Amino acid sequence: MKAMISTLSLALSLAVAGPALAAPKQKDAPAAPTAAPTAADADAFVSAAEKDLFDYTVEASQVNWVNATYITDDTDAMAARINAVGTEKAVKYALEAAKYRDVAGLSADTKRKLDILRTGLVLPAPTRPGAATELNTIATDLQSQYGKGRGTLDGKEISGSDIEAEMGNLQHTPAEYAEMWTSWHDNVGAPMKEDYARLVTIANEGAKELGFADTGAMWRSGYDMSPEDFAKTTERLWQEVKPLYLALHTYVRWKLNEKYGDAVQPKTGPIRADLLGNMWAQEWGNIYPLVAPPGSGDLGYDIGDLLKAQGKAPLDMVRAGENFYSSLGFEKLPESFWKRSLFTKPVDREVVCHASAWDVDNKDDIRIKMCIKVNADDFVTIHHELGHNYYQRAYNRQPFLYLNGANDGFHEAIGDFVALSITPQYLVDIGLLDKTKVPSADKDIGLLLRQAMDKIAFLPFGLLVDRWRWGVFDGTIRPADYNKAWTQLRLQYQGIVPPGDRPANAFDPGAKYHIPGNTPYTRYFLARVLQFQFYQAACKQAGWTGPLHRCSFYNDKAVGAKLNEMLEMGASKPWPDALEAFTGSREMSGKALVDYFAPLKAWLDEQNKGKPQGW
Repeated sequence: MKAMISTLSLALSLAVAGPALAAPKQKDAPAAPTAAPTAADADAFVSAAEKDLFDYTVEASQVNWVNATYITDDTDAMAARINAVGTEKAVKYALEAAKYRDVAGLSADTKRKLDILRTGLVLPAPTRPGAATELNTIATDLQSQYGKGRGTLDGKEISGSDIEAEMGNLQHTPAEYAEMWTSWHDNVGAPMKEDYARLVTIANEGAKELGFADTGAMWRSGYDMSPEDFAKTTERLWQEVKPLYLALHTYVRWKLNEKYGDAVQPKTGPIRADLLGNMWAQEWGNIYPLVAPPGSGDLGYDIGDLLKAQGKAPLDMVRAGENFYSSLGFEKLPESFWKRSLFTKPVDREVVCHASAWDVDNKDDIRIKMCIKVNADDFVTIHHELGHNYYQRAYNRQPFLYLNGANDGFHEAIGDFVALSITPQYLVDIGLLDKTKVPSADKDIGLLLRQAMDKIAFLPFGLLVDRWRWGVFDGTIRPADYNKAWTQLRLQYQGIVPPGDRPANAFDPGAKYHIPGNTPYTRYFLARVLQFQFYQAACKQAGWTGPLHRCSFYNDKAVGAKLNEMLEMGASKPWPDALEAFTGSREMSGKALVDYFAPLKAWLDEQNKGKPQGW
């Protein structure tokens, strides 16, 4: 998952519970009056909060940029101090915004902004003395435990990043996969269970003070619909794409059976989680060589090789990405982008190489931070990250609280859907691929299968992570059943099982970073669906009539103008308004994704004839 650093997300997502460190006092918006508040009071509060947060986020973005691109003990300390200020502000404003929620006569604009402030917290702390400190301490400790986590391979300790890589190494035996999977889940997850249960209790107290039934309901309230309707919407989306996942599951299970035999992976039932090339079985691309159809899996070209053959450097790759957006009619990136971005890893200092897009001054100081290598993955990533930047610049005239995507799935989906347009024809159009080397249609199944191993395989996992947390927060999943419920949801949605029986004290959810890291996860599911809906809309606007996966809307300014209409809205309107502005539909739908992979689905159905489906 690539990152996007926006002003509003920086201000609000930093708010885990309460001040992590003693922070310098800054001028805040006025607190709610002691007398019964009025609509005018609410307007004044929102106006002052926006100004304060606008000013704060500029300084915070600058400090965090320096820390990410020049890591020292001093810049770590500076970032910790400024981020603690943001935590303090977000908690304060959420609590104050809650006091205005039932005021009569609120304008739609003020109500929307109050809701953004109120739902912006991830883990809300209650106001009772000591609660914020305890919650922040637990949250920080859980992340630290995960970061220090270790598993084993051949009985020898192995770090988290190394064990992730080894899970995708096809040279290992099933016994080695099982050892790595089990040791990681036992060592990392199990020790967190009691602390996590306590964190849930405290956060729910805070959510109730803000007017929500529980923390999960608060998370689901940020989507311009009731928490119940949002849960139904995500389930509807899953049902639309589920047949495609079932077909992929059936095919992959059969191939794993051919590889390992009945004793390791039976022909029927669920798939063993540790055999799918990923610690969490969330993406299966690493085992593509085991399932690739003979012949058609080789496209005949590699983007990285094409770039190297023409002597392209990292900056040339960024210029190519900019050129894509320019071809749609977007203004070229500002000169400050080229002067202030980090494109390659410096030799003289430590930096955070994880790719991210930044909006530093809430106006036009947009940047990317990458350690670019001349390869296919980074070429695609550049197009993706620039999608964030162009979105940030498009909505920069909005009030502060609207400087964000229409919902948290939109920002990721914009870059993803643009990256889908990196087709062979696009590579021809920009002079990277010779026209005679464009792969013939018989290569399409290999291309689509490789994409599906990540994009389709991820869908049920993207849904179930928060499904589990929603149950934990609302009390339907009690601490004694944390692991049992997690395993049942993994079976229900993914059709996978652990490589062996799990002990009574297991806490397998803790072995996935986003659980101890307290990062809401449904946004990733939404982004996987929305990117195809955006892509199909763009291709229809461009007049494309061929197979959807072959479409590129490069150089189509009409598409760009329509896209910009949506991007400019930021978070100022309910997401259905933004979706309608570009796609013509007010409903998120998985049908475009199904259309994109339709040729693969037909092929999978043919391969799966006579084979049992489901588990």
